Amino acid sequence: MTRTLGVYIHIPFCAGKCAYCDFYSLAGQENKMDKYQSALIRHIEETAPQMAPYYIDTVYFGGGTPGFYGAKRLCGIFDALKRSARVLKASEVTVEMNPDSVKRGELAQLRRAGFNRISLGVQSANDTILRTIGRQHDFRQAEQAVRAARAEGFDNISLDLIYGLPGQTRNDWADTLSKCIALRPQHFSCYGLKIEDGTPICKYRGSELLPDEDDQADMYLYMTEILESYGYPQYEISNFALPGKASKHNLKYWLLDDYMGFGPSAHSFVDGVRYSYVRDLDRYIAGVFDNLDLVDDYEKNDRLETAAEYIMLGMRTVRGISRKEYTAVYRSGFDKIEYLLGEYEKKGWVKSGGGRWHFSSSGFLLSNILIGTLLEAQSQAKMSANPWIAEALTQTGRETI
Repeated sequence: MTRTLGVYIHIPFCAGKCAYCDFYSLAGQENKMDKYQSALIRHIEETAPQMAPYYIDTVYFGGGTPGFYGAKRLCGIFDALKRSARVLKASEVTVEMNPDSVKRGELAQLRRAGFNRISLGVQSANDTILRTIGRQHDFRQAEQAVRAARAEGFDNISLDLIYGLPGQTRNDWADTLSKCIALRPQHFSCYGLKIEDGTPICKYRGSELLPDEDDQADMYLYMTEILESYGYPQYEISNFALPGKASKHNLKYWLLDDYMGFGPSAHSFVDGVRYSYVRDLDRYIAGVFDNLDLVDDYEKNDRLETAAEYIMLGMRTVRGISRKEYTAVYRSGFDKIEYLLGEYEKKGWVKSGGGRWHFSSSGFLLSNILIGTLLEAQSQAKMSANPWIAEALTQTGRETI
């Protein structure tokens, strides 16, 4: 059986830090780009033996703002990956860009190198809101960026949008969706604003400028309805795509497929092992050159954790979960979970068909609570019917699962 691997490459540099951003990204650190480039390429080359058993079918350059890092450096990294591992010609190769970082000449260079998908951070069509959240572009630049990407041969374009922003009304959100749909991208990623501690946008916490939970829920339900009506069915809580254009790389996260990350704060999941690298650019660079430990977190999933992740991640998607998959792979009873899913279905939160269960749009709104209850149902399975659970609990010292 052919084994495939997704590769994520973190580019931590950006032109300016947005007010809501909690990702590991750095503004004003351009003087470290060349040293980081050398460290990243060395790390990729040193990891070649670990990648050798796989064919790489997705590559994702995220950040930060990879577009700000420059096409020459991005192509250099991709070339190093192709030298070090078996990258399929048909791989999905994504690069994140902001409208203000898009340059026609660099787009052409990326396309020639094999990049074939762009994820464009648009966030809103309202220029006032864009300034409020610290974005360095206006919507006109976003429109120009889409046209430029298409002109250079990119036929797989995703737009990132945010709802629940300060000063945003339902009408503003409807206008953003309408203007972005008119650009006819292949994919949308739409996220509700999450205020993270320590970010500048925290000053709006509790403010009347922020849409409340009911307003956000209305925005979400409207979004799912309007995108569906224009041919973008939902395939994950926050993601919508034209048929055949779902993000192959992101699906790896939700389907528990193998992926390997490079760069500070990058995460990996390979052969049931999760690990991440230090969230510090200087430590990452020094670690590569001085052969120091780069790993920040490391955890090997046991069967209990993998079973829980199957539910948590599977229920994020419209593909959902099934009794057949759950019992075949995890050897645990599905009856309690299925009963609860049936109760959810009566309330309109879940849909079923073809032996699979998945959330409806209203169910996705309550997904954190509903998934938590499913995990409780999982933990109440009788150990007498699942001998491996008792064995796992003995090994881990847990009292419950």
